[in-house]
Amino acid sequence: MDARSNTTPVIIKRKKVTGGGGHHGGAWKVAYADFVTAMMAFFLLMWLLGATTEQQRKGIADYFSPTLPISRISGGGDGAFGGDTMFSEDALPQNGTGATDLYTTESRQARGEMGLTLDDTQTATTQKDANSFATIEDALLALKGDSMVADEMLRHILTKVTDEGLVIEISDLEGAEMFAAQTSEATPLLQDIAALIANVSDLVENDIALAGHIRAQPITLARNPVWDLSMARANQIRLLLENAGVNRKRMRRVTGHADKSPVTRDPMALRNNRLEVILLRSDSRRK
Repeated sequence: MDARSNTTPVIIKRKKVTGGGGHHGGAWKVAYADFVTAMMAFFLLMWLLGATTEQQRKGIADYFSPTLPISRISGGGDGAFGGDTMFSEDALPQNGTGATDLYTTESRQARGEMGLTLDDTQTATTQKDANSFATIEDALLALKGDSMVADEMLRHILTKVTDEGLVIEISDLEGAEMFAAQTSEATPLLQDIAALIANVSDLVENDIALAGHIRAQPITLARNPVWDLSMARANQIRLLLENAGVNRKRMRRVTGHADKSPVTRDPMALRNNRLEVILLRSDSRRK
């Protein structure tokens, strides 16, 4: 017999050595980068909410939800807007269908807010209102620190700009209320505040709307007085402003809202006892 047939075959195994398993191949770096990016976006959003006005936030929202999703002019791109930006100030001068603020066209005048057309009169009116509201707020801010009496009155005043105009809100504070309890009889504090508001409102010509709000009652009454009381208080601030020198022709509206529009989670909170003096926008006359 051949001796080679009794020899046990030799089997050689080769092991493939791989590395990097302990660090997961670097995938954690990608996940960490995504997390950091998300946190940056979150803090940027929080900053924008706190640092912008209501109109600015509306403009930002309109940017992410355009009203014209498809370009009306064929361009070099195959996506929305034909490859152009959505801002008419940037895109329209390039394709010849629009203009900048220096060389406008009647049909495609750039507005920069919602893609709508504004004529020169509307633009001037909007700017005039913005200047008027800023004048009032600056005048109130200038009184801060002027005297202890002025500081005490300013504690009750909060201003905010809305679509309707500049709202000057006057609210009750603990131990310092504007009216005698459950009446429309103004306290000396409210009389002083009304004189202050009348003084600064003379700096502008905007018409005025007045609103009264009352906090909710702790129990259900057979005849709830909040409607009549809120209306009576709104009318009382009208009389105080007119007596302080505000032209009665500027008064456009006096309303009572009862307890239907609380500004706090607790509808019975004292803070909900408030008056609103609204300097209306100039274009509200045409509505």
